[in-house]
Amino acid sequence: MVTPATGAVGLLTAPLAAAVPVDPDRPTARRWLLEELSRPEYSTDQTLLSRFVEWFTGLFEGLEAVAVSPGRLAVVVALVLGLVVAVAWWVAGPARLRRRTRPASAVVHGDDVRTAAQLTAAADDAAARGDWSLAVLERFRATVRGLEERAVLDERPGRTAREAADDAAARLPDLARDLHDAATVFDDVCYGHLPAGPADDATLRDLEHRVSAARPAVAAP
Repeated sequence: MVTPATGAVGLLTAPLAAAVPVDPDRPTARRWLLEELSRPEYSTDQTLLSRFVEWFTGLFEGLEAVAVSPGRLAVVVALVLGLVVAVAWWVAGPARLRRRTRPASAVVHGDDVRTAAQLTAAADDAAARGDWSLAVLERFRATVRGLEERAVLDERPGRTAREAADDAAARLPDLARDLHDAATVFDDVCYGHLPAGPADDATLRDLEHRVSAARPAVAAP
Protein backbone atom coordinates (compact mmCIF):
# COMPACT_ATOMS: atom_id res chain seq x y z
CA MET A 1 0.00 0.00 0.00
CA VAL A 2 1.38 3.37 -0.96
CA THR A 3 1.12 5.95 1.77
CA PRO A 4 1.65 9.68 1.35
CA ALA A 5 5.05 9.31 3.07
CA THR A 6 6.27 6.56 0.82
CA GLY A 7 4.96 8.40 -2.16
CA ALA A 8 6.95 11.48 -1.20
CA VAL A 9 10.11 9.43 -0.74
CA GLY A 10 9.59 7.83 -4.09
CA LEU A 11 9.17 11.23 -5.71
CA LEU A 12 12.43 12.41 -4.13
CA THR A 13 14.56 9.31 -4.92
CA ALA A 14 13.30 8.78 -8.44
CA PRO A 15 15.24 11.75 -9.92
CA LEU A 16 18.38 10.70 -8.02
CA ALA A 17 18.17 7.14 -9.31
CA ALA A 18 17.70 8.44 -12.82
CA ALA A 19 20.71 10.77 -12.45
CA VAL A 20 23.14 8.04 -11.27
CA PRO A 21 24.36 5.82 -14.14
CA VAL A 22 23.69 2.16 -13.45
CA ASP A 23 26.39 0.99 -15.88
CA PRO A 24 29.20 3.58 -15.62
CA ASP A 25 31.81 3.93 -18.31
CA ARG A 26 35.49 3.20 -17.64
CA PRO A 27 36.55 6.78 -16.63
CA THR A 28 33.57 7.06 -14.26
CA ALA A 29 34.23 3.68 -12.66
CA ARG A 30 37.90 4.53 -12.23
CA ARG A 31 37.03 7.86 -10.60
CA TRP A 32 34.65 6.14 -8.20
CA LEU A 33 37.33 3.60 -7.26
CA LEU A 34 39.92 6.29 -6.58
CA GLU A 35 37.44 8.27 -4.48
CA GLU A 36 36.57 5.15 -2.50
CA LEU A 37 40.22 4.20 -1.88
CA SER A 38 41.06 7.74 -0.78
CA ARG A 39 38.78 7.43 2.24
CA PRO A 40 40.60 7.46 5.63
CA GLU A 41 39.64 3.89 6.54
CA TYR A 42 41.76 2.59 3.63
CA SER A 43 44.89 4.44 4.77
CA THR A 44 45.85 2.15 7.64
CA ASP A 45 48.79 0.33 6.01
CA GLN A 46 52.13 1.09 7.58
CA THR A 47 55.34 1.49 5.66
CA LEU A 48 58.29 -0.77 6.38
CA LEU A 49 60.13 2.12 8.02
CA SER A 50 57.22 3.00 10.28
CA ARG A 51 56.90 -0.64 11.31
CA PHE A 52 60.61 -0.79 12.16
CA VAL A 53 60.39 2.44 14.18
CA GLU A 54 57.37 1.13 16.04
CA TRP A 55 59.15 -2.15 16.79
CA PHE A 56 62.33 -0.37 17.87
CA THR A 57 60.54 2.03 20.20
CA GLY A 58 58.50 -0.85 21.58
CA LEU A 59 61.70 -2.40 22.88
CA PHE A 60 61.97 0.38 25.44
CA GLU A 61 58.36 0.38 26.63
CA GLY A 62 58.11 -0.26 30.31
CA LEU A 63 61.69 0.74 31.04
CA GLU A 64 60.37 3.51 33.29
CA ALA A 65 59.46 0.83 35.81
CA VAL A 66 62.92 -0.72 35.68
CA ALA A 67 66.04 1.00 36.89
CA VAL A 68 68.25 1.18 33.79
CA SER A 69 71.34 3.30 33.75
CA PRO A 70 72.15 5.45 30.72
CA GLY A 71 75.24 3.34 30.08
CA ARG A 72 73.26 0.12 29.87
CA LEU A 73 70.68 1.78 27.66
CA ALA A 74 73.45 2.90 25.29
CA VAL A 75 74.78 -0.66 25.15
CA VAL A 76 71.33 -2.00 24.27
CA VAL A 77 70.90 0.58 21.50
CA ALA A 78 74.36 -0.21 20.11
CA LEU A 79 73.61 -3.94 20.08
CA VAL A 80 70.33 -3.41 18.25
CA LEU A 81 71.94 -1.16 15.66
CA GLY A 82 74.79 -3.63 15.22
CA LEU A 83 72.26 -6.39 14.61
CA VAL A 84 70.52 -4.31 11.95
CA VAL A 85 73.82 -3.55 10.19
CA ALA A 86 74.84 -7.22 10.33
CA VAL A 87 71.56 -8.32 8.76
CA ALA A 88 71.86 -5.68 6.02
CA TRP A 89 75.41 -6.74 5.23
CA TRP A 90 74.43 -10.40 5.19
CA VAL A 91 71.71 -9.68 2.64
CA ALA A 92 73.72 -7.36 0.38
CA GLY A 93 77.20 -8.82 0.89
CA PRO A 94 76.87 -12.08 -1.08
CA ALA A 95 75.36 -10.33 -4.11
CA ARG A 96 78.13 -7.73 -4.08
CA LEU A 97 80.77 -10.45 -3.74
CA ARG A 98 79.36 -12.34 -6.72
CA ARG A 99 79.58 -9.21 -8.84
CA ARG A 100 83.20 -8.65 -7.85
CA THR A 101 84.26 -12.23 -8.52
CA ARG A 102 82.64 -12.41 -11.94
CA PRO A 103 85.19 -13.90 -14.38
CA ALA A 104 86.67 -11.91 -17.23
CA SER A 105 84.82 -12.46 -20.48
CA ALA A 106 87.39 -13.41 -23.10
CA VAL A 107 85.79 -12.88 -26.49
CA VAL A 108 88.16 -14.83 -28.73
CA HIS A 109 90.63 -17.24 -27.20
CA GLY A 110 94.14 -17.63 -28.52
CA ASP A 111 93.47 -21.05 -30.05
CA ASP A 112 90.44 -19.78 -32.02
CA VAL A 113 91.80 -18.94 -35.48
CA ARG A 114 88.47 -18.66 -37.28
CA THR A 115 87.94 -15.70 -39.57
CA ALA A 116 85.11 -13.22 -39.23
CA ALA A 117 83.28 -14.90 -42.10
CA GLN A 118 83.60 -18.29 -40.41
CA LEU A 119 82.34 -16.91 -37.10
CA THR A 120 79.39 -15.29 -38.87
CA ALA A 121 78.59 -18.59 -40.58
CA ALA A 122 78.72 -20.34 -37.20
CA ALA A 123 76.33 -17.73 -35.78
CA ASP A 124 73.93 -18.20 -38.69
CA ASP A 125 74.03 -21.96 -38.25
CA ALA A 126 73.31 -21.68 -34.53
CA ALA A 127 70.42 -19.30 -35.22
CA ALA A 128 68.97 -21.72 -37.76
CA ARG A 129 68.97 -24.42 -35.06
CA GLY A 130 67.34 -22.07 -32.54
CA ASP A 131 70.46 -21.97 -30.36
CA TRP A 132 70.20 -18.25 -29.74
CA SER A 133 72.78 -18.15 -26.96
CA LEU A 134 75.51 -19.59 -29.19
CA ALA A 135 74.37 -17.39 -32.07
CA VAL A 136 74.77 -14.26 -29.93
CA LEU A 137 78.25 -15.29 -28.76
CA GLU A 138 79.50 -16.14 -32.24
CA ARG A 139 77.95 -12.95 -33.65
CA PHE A 140 79.84 -10.74 -31.22
CA ARG A 141 83.05 -12.67 -31.82
CA ALA A 142 82.60 -12.16 -35.56
CA THR A 143 82.21 -8.42 -35.01
CA VAL A 144 85.43 -8.21 -32.99
CA ARG A 145 87.35 -10.45 -35.40
CA GLY A 146 86.16 -8.31 -38.30
CA LEU A 147 87.55 -5.20 -36.62
CA GLU A 148 90.86 -6.98 -36.13
CA GLU A 149 90.98 -8.03 -39.78
CA ARG A 150 90.39 -4.41 -40.82
CA ALA A 151 93.17 -3.27 -38.45
CA VAL A 152 90.67 -1.16 -36.52
CA LEU A 153 91.63 -3.20 -33.47
CA ASP A 154 94.93 -4.86 -32.81
CA GLU A 155 94.88 -8.64 -32.55
CA ARG A 156 94.85 -9.43 -28.85
CA PRO A 157 93.87 -12.95 -27.78
CA GLY A 158 91.99 -13.02 -24.50
CA ARG A 159 90.55 -9.52 -24.92
CA THR A 160 87.42 -9.19 -22.81
CA ALA A 161 84.08 -8.08 -24.21
CA ARG A 162 84.28 -4.83 -22.25
CA GLU A 163 87.79 -4.13 -23.50
CA ALA A 164 86.73 -4.84 -27.07
CA ALA A 165 83.78 -2.46 -26.73
CA ASP A 166 85.96 0.26 -25.22
CA ASP A 167 88.64 -0.07 -27.91
CA ALA A 168 86.13 -0.22 -30.74
CA ALA A 169 84.13 2.71 -29.38
CA ALA A 170 87.25 4.87 -29.51
CA ARG A 171 87.47 4.24 -33.27
CA LEU A 172 83.70 4.11 -33.91
CA PRO A 173 82.25 6.74 -31.56
CA ASP A 174 78.85 6.77 -33.29
CA LEU A 175 78.39 3.11 -32.35
CA ALA A 176 79.85 3.35 -28.86
CA ARG A 177 76.62 2.75 -26.97
CA ASP A 178 75.56 -0.16 -29.19
CA LEU A 179 78.97 -1.76 -28.81
CA HIS A 180 78.83 -1.56 -25.03
CA ASP A 181 75.27 -2.94 -25.02
CA ALA A 182 76.43 -5.85 -27.17
CA ALA A 183 79.33 -6.51 -24.79
CA THR A 184 76.88 -6.59 -21.89
CA VAL A 185 74.73 -9.14 -23.72
CA PHE A 186 77.84 -11.24 -24.41
CA ASP A 187 78.83 -11.23 -20.74
CA ASP A 188 75.29 -12.00 -19.57
CA VAL A 189 74.97 -14.97 -21.92
CA CYS A 190 78.52 -16.33 -21.68
CA TYR A 191 79.23 -15.90 -17.97
CA GLY A 192 75.93 -14.86 -16.45
CA HIS A 193 74.20 -17.88 -18.02
CA LEU A 194 71.22 -15.76 -19.02
CA PRO A 195 69.13 -16.96 -21.97
CA ALA A 196 69.22 -15.18 -25.31
CA GLY A 197 66.45 -14.89 -27.85
CA PRO A 198 65.94 -14.12 -31.52
CA ALA A 199 65.68 -10.40 -30.74
CA ASP A 200 69.18 -10.44 -29.21
CA ASP A 201 70.59 -12.20 -32.26
CA ALA A 202 68.85 -9.75 -34.59
CA THR A 203 70.30 -6.81 -32.66
CA LEU A 204 73.85 -8.16 -32.84
CA ARG A 205 73.39 -9.12 -36.49
CA ASP A 206 72.42 -5.53 -37.29
CA LEU A 207 75.35 -4.22 -35.25
CA GLU A 208 77.75 -6.47 -37.14
CA HIS A 209 76.55 -5.04 -40.46
CA ARG A 210 76.80 -1.45 -39.23
CA VAL A 211 80.26 -1.98 -37.77
CA SER A 212 81.55 -3.51 -41.01
CA ALA A 213 80.17 -0.56 -43.00
CA ALA A 214 81.35 2.18 -40.61
CA ARG A 215 84.43 4.23 -41.34
CA PRO A 216 86.67 4.33 -38.26
CA ALA A 217 88.00 7.57 -36.86
CA VAL A 218 91.71 8.25 -37.03
CA ALA A 219 93.46 6.62 -34.10
CA ALA A 220 95.20 8.88 -31.65
CA PRO A 221 99.02 8.70 -31.84
